[in-house]
Amino acid sequence: MYSSIVVITRKTELDELSEKFNTKAQANFYLDQFDRSLGEAVPRTFRRYQVAYDNYQRSFDQLISKLPRTIKHQVIDRSFLTNFKFSGDQLIITLGPDGLVVNTAKYLTMEPILAFNPDPERIDGVLLPFASEIADWCITSALTDSLPIKCVSMAKAQLNDGQALHGFNDIFIGVKSHVSARYRIEIGKKFENHSSSGIIVSTGAGSTGWLQSVINGSFHVASGLRKKKSVLPENASYKLDWSDEKLYYAVREPFVSKSSQAGIVFGLLEANEQIKITSYMAENGVIFSDGMENDFLCFNAGTNATISVSEKKARLFVSPTPHLRRSSNA
Repeated sequence: MYSSIVVITRKTELDELSEKFNTKAQANFYLDQFDRSLGEAVPRTFRRYQVAYDNYQRSFDQLISKLPRTIKHQVIDRSFLTNFKFSGDQLIITLGPDGLVVNTAKYLTMEPILAFNPDPERIDGVLLPFASEIADWCITSALTDSLPIKCVSMAKAQLNDGQALHGFNDIFIGVKSHVSARYRIEIGKKFENHSSSGIIVSTGAGSTGWLQSVINGSFHVASGLRKKKSVLPENASYKLDWSDEKLYYAVREPFVSKSSQAGIVFGLLEANEQIKITSYMAENGVIFSDGMENDFLCFNAGTNATISVSEKKARLFVSPTPHLRRSSNA
C-alpha cells in the first residue's frame, strides 16, 4: 500500500533559457537574432523550444488531472532530489526524458518508478513506457499492483569514511578538470598505478551509453592504427541486460610512464568482484554518477573507494503489452 504519490519533473530547455535571459521574451529575441546571424530568413530555433515546452505542459496537465484524490501527492523538481527524503512506501512518478529516471532511481530505496514520456515524438523513451494520455489507467494499475515491475542492477561506490554513492548507468572516478587523475587501481590480486582521464564503471543499463562511446572510440583508433576499416558489430558481446549483476570498467586515456602503467584498463566484474581505488590526488578528485557532477563524493589523497554491484535495485514499472505505451484504446 502506498502512503502517497511523488511526481518528479524537470525544467524544459525553454524554462532554463528564460531563467538565463530573465524572461521568455528576452530568450526569444536572443535566439531570433542568432538565427538571423546564420542567414535564416525565418527564425526557427525559439519555435522548437516553444513546441517542446507546450508538449511538456500538456503532458503535465494531463498527468496531474488523473492523480486520484484519495491519496495525497506532491510535485518536486529534479533539482531537489539530493535533499528530498523518500519514505520507502511512495509511488514515484517521473515526467521527463530518460535521464530523469536515471537521476531519480539512485536516491530511492524500494520505491518503484512509473515513468511517463512527455513528448513521444521527440524523446525515444527507452526507460519511459507510458504516455500521459493513459495516465489514469497507468496510475490505477500501479496503485493496485497490476503492472509488472522490472528490476535494474546498479553500481555502488563505497568510501573508507562510510560515504556511498549509487549509479543507475555509470559511476565516474577522476578529477573535476581535464588534468590527469592519479590513483592506484586493484582488482583481485592485480594492481597498478595510473595516470588517466578517469575510470568509468558501467551497469547493464548504461552499457549502451557512455561505455559504448568509449568502446567506439577505442575500436576506431585501433582500426585506424591497423589501417583497416571495420565496424563494431551491433550485437557486440559487451552489451548487458539491465538485470545483469555485472559491471564493466573502462579506463579513459591511460598514460604509460616510469610511475604509471596501462595493463588494467578494461574488463567485466562479476557480482562478487570489486575494484579498489586509492586516490593519489591532492585536490579536485571526485566520484559522481549518471552525469550529476554537482552531487559528488570528494576523492582526494587518503581516500579509498570500493566499486561493486550495489545491493540496491532500481524498480521500474513496465508495460505488459507494447500497445499500451500510447493509448489504452490502441
